[in-house]
Amino acid sequence: MFRPARLRTRPVLRDVLVDINVQARKLVAPIFVKAGKSIKSPISSLPGHFQWSPDRVGEYVENLLESGIRQILLFGIPETKDAKGSDTCSENGVIQESLRALSEFKNDLVIITDVCFCEYTDHGHCGKLSACETMGRLDMDATSEMIAEQALSHARAGTNVVAPSGMIDGMVEAIRLKLDTNGFSHIPILSYAVKYASNFYGPFRAAAEGAPKDGDRRSYQCDYRRKHEWQLEVDLDVQQGADMLMVKPAGYYLDIISQVKARYPETPLYGYQVSGEYAMIKQAVENGAINEEAIIESVTSIFRAGADQVVTYFAEEIAKGF
Repeated sequence: MFRPARLRTRPVLRDVLVDINVQARKLVAPIFVKAGKSIKSPISSLPGHFQWSPDRVGEYVENLLESGIRQILLFGIPETKDAKGSDTCSENGVIQESLRALSEFKNDLVIITDVCFCEYTDHGHCGKLSACETMGRLDMDATSEMIAEQALSHARAGTNVVAPSGMIDGMVEAIRLKLDTNGFSHIPILSYAVKYASNFYGPFRAAAEGAPKDGDRRSYQCDYRRKHEWQLEVDLDVQQGADMLMVKPAGYYLDIISQVKARYPETPLYGYQVSGEYAMIKQAVENGAINEEAIIESVTSIFRAGADQVVTYFAEEIAKGF
């Protein structure tokens, strides 16, 4: 009689037979950079995380590198906001300054920059508002062009990867054309190809100071009640030139991660364990409701579903072994 339990009787045997080992180099650490000087401001909605000014963000990155983290994802918080999100393309914008400040780490680090407008607009939406509400909250064509200009600005400042996150129709094609015709054909696009209008973004929106002033983003992000909507979104982004794909959130969308990976097995796939997922697990651990190994379990499940890389606010904790 075969007994599967024989393979689980000894800890060392269990360890050598595992299929998935969470490795620091496969984790992406999100970082919030805020315009200004000498800033290291605690983020109350994300315990253990901070807003950093460009002149200080290198301190945190150095710690991440020492722990084995090799990928970061930068989100910018400008000094001033307007209807057009003008700071996104400014040569002295917060992301642009941060990229220059991090240039000393360019040989050891993959710097991914978020390409979106929600943190930069005074209305908090991800681009130019549509003049016709019945056509949706955003003017997709105008926004995709704005996003392309933002991506080009990041490329000129030294980013390694641009990551458009707004779920804007045509954004990948517009970025690819803009980069290719301006000498940056080597810059990969990590597209948030499947981003849901989720209820788990609250802590992030507080941290990035980018919550919509009114309404929501349901008119341009995926509906979690639809089973197959992701297919068209992914297919379009791949056809338009996406080099890598993202599913966001991750923990509640493991089925989507699995299906995307099956559809595009050779395309690197990122899963984003979002701020709400982090906050719930973090609070449960701190309250003693679950033990801290649940952190590793939650990230392992994302890899097991098919993600090649995972964006998580637990990145540094995992890399340092808690």
